[in-house]
Amino acid sequence: MILMTDGLKAAAGDALRQVLRRFTGGPITSIASGATLTALVQSSSATVLTTIGFVSAGLLTFTQAVGVIFGANLGTTSTGWIVALLGLKLSIGTLALPLIGAGALMRLLGRGRVPAFGLALAGFGLIFVGIDTLQAGMEDLAGRVDPESFPPATLGGRVLLVGIGIVMTVVMQSSSAAVATTLTALFTGTIDIEQAASLVVGQNVGTTVTAGLAAIGATVPARRTALAHVLFNVFTGIGAFLLLPFILDIEHFAARLFGDVEPALVIAGFHTGFNLLGVLILAPFTAPFARLVSRMIPDEGPALTRFLDPSLTEVPAVALEAARRTVLETAATLVAVFQTVAAKPVRRSLPVRTLEDADSALAETRRFLGMLHGVEAPADRDWHLSLLHAIDHLDRLIDRLRYGTPSGAVDDPAFDELRSRAVGALGSTLSWLRNEATETPDAVLEILSRDVADRRRDERRQTLEATAAGQIDPDTALVRLEAMRWLDSSLYHSWRAAHHLARPVTSQDLSGSARSEEID
Repeated sequence: MILMTDGLKAAAGDALRQVLRRFTGGPITSIASGATLTALVQSSSATVLTTIGFVSAGLLTFTQAVGVIFGANLGTTSTGWIVALLGLKLSIGTLALPLIGAGALMRLLGRGRVPAFGLALAGFGLIFVGIDTLQAGMEDLAGRVDPESFPPATLGGRVLLVGIGIVMTVVMQSSSAAVATTLTALFTGTIDIEQAASLVVGQNVGTTVTAGLAAIGATVPARRTALAHVLFNVFTGIGAFLLLPFILDIEHFAARLFGDVEPALVIAGFHTGFNLLGVLILAPFTAPFARLVSRMIPDEGPALTRFLDPSLTEVPAVALEAARRTVLETAATLVAVFQTVAAKPVRRSLPVRTLEDADSALAETRRFLGMLHGVEAPADRDWHLSLLHAIDHLDRLIDRLRYGTPSGAVDDPAFDELRSRAVGALGSTLSWLRNEATETPDAVLEILSRDVADRRRDERRQTLEATAAGQIDPDTALVRLEAMRWLDSSLYHSWRAAHHLARPVTSQDLSGSARSEEID
């Protein structure tokens, strides 16, 4: 199972992330995506862990993640059908070794994604070797151990078997492998159908342990996602436990409907059935369910850095997106302050706490980016560099807002005209930073920034000449020059930050920073 899952995940490359991002709009699409991806990679843990990472990075909303989790629990039941229909019903053991041999050759000699497919193929073949081995061992065990040696079909016996199922999944770290072992034991007569059903219920609950461990010390969104996974599995587990006394009736009903049915197929259907029932019950209440979990784990700590989960550093692409979203929100906070000050540029009581929070968020993001090692993909390296540039410009913007705001009213029509244009451009920038607009505003900011720079140089010369001629009071001239310099510098750093957040940096982009030293 491990080899096949690792091979499929590697062969898929970024497909898992791309599919989750594209097809998780509403509850139905989120559930379908979770079920499909889990069936493809044969691991609900892989899907849930990826989802936790995405929620931590802000790539998925928590409500979307809940839908993916519902689907993942449904998709993981496909393993039972593979084992019951192929592993136990058909004699694939003779084909297993050639599959393993072909997979090993692909792994050793292939290029591109071929080695990953080879690993998956070898893992697929090994599953059936494992089933053959299990059957041989179970047949010998069945001669020494009969179902009566297991807990009886009483309430206490069922609870004990559910507990054994949970332990099996924790030890194996794979509910799929635990279910395969249970179905093989049932097929060989080592356990009966009621005992197998109880074990499967426990194994379905036990698969939440991996997500729970991943959420320890993680961000609030990650812990919420793990808790949603636990609550859903416990909910479906309780429902399935209540159905256990009727499992023989289910088997008899299936026999009347389809003829003689293999008990392993009944258990596979039971496993899928109670998960499907849980999805059907909870899917209409996805949003209220998400709100309930959010109340159970409330927000804590700084809001701006909520995406910076240290566990994401193991996946640079996701970690960089988490850092980018943090910088985007921080930039939106600073641009909002800049717009407010630009609308009425006089010395005022600035939102000091807001600026301190933004400063702390940028410092934390720098530390987070410093934890990234082994960023190999060129696109990831470009984004890494772009984020560092954006953080640098936002740091300078904080300095302008904190220390460089105009000290009094400015009586200058040229400044007022540029200030009004700046307020409008900053409004467009805010819409983009808050994901309310799709068109990036950096081109508008660039034109305005260059206009302001040209006007600042002209105004400086004209103002100093007028002051020398006695036409302008020196204090008034100082206020004018200070205001124009503040607007020029603040606009420039806003433009460059938005530019670096909109696209990865290139060598041509870096040439645009030549003016920064002039206005510092």
